[in-house]
Amino acid sequence: AALPGPAPADWAQAPLDPAVRAVLVGFDEHFSYAKLCQALRYLLRGGPDCLLVGTNRDHRLPLEGGTAIPGTGCLVKAVETAAQREAFVIGKPNRYMFDCVASEFDINPARTIMVGDRLDTDILMGNTCGLTTLLTLTGVTTLDEVKGHQESDCPARQSLVPDYYVDSIADILPALGD
Repeated sequence: AALPGPAPADWAQAPLDPAVRAVLVGFDEHFSYAKLCQALRYLLRGGPDCLLVGTNRDHRLPLEGGTAIPGTGCLVKAVETAAQREAFVIGKPNRYMFDCVASEFDINPARTIMVGDRLDTDILMGNTCGLTTLLTLTGVTTLDEVKGHQESDCPARQSLVPDYYVDSIADILPALGD
């Protein structure tokens, strides 16, 4: 999306598709100010009847060598800030995704394990849904963070504690062969 003209008044007057009833914010390596303006205009035009949906709130995506790039949560937060309203997040840690899968398949939460590398998304969703949780320490989470949550009296922090952890997902591969 490009800005339609040189001035803010031009940006606010560009035609909008009348069929649009939702703004979906997901990972977009081409996110721009023009897209942010367009999202806000759709949300303002539709008011509360125009849905604001986010795919996830991951604030960083870890890369090899300890570096990271901004995650989708940064884009969701930008649209939320402009629109002055909160997005309905369909991905982790919201249980919406799990409920959709569980409605299609016969899933027994007591026999299901959630494996992930983030406490605030993967482990929180697993714990919220009554799943066993396994943290891999290959992402943004450190064992010191886990210990801090584990030692806390705060229920919100306790909900981030996994049942188990491994250094790498490769550590559980031998057990899968049995």
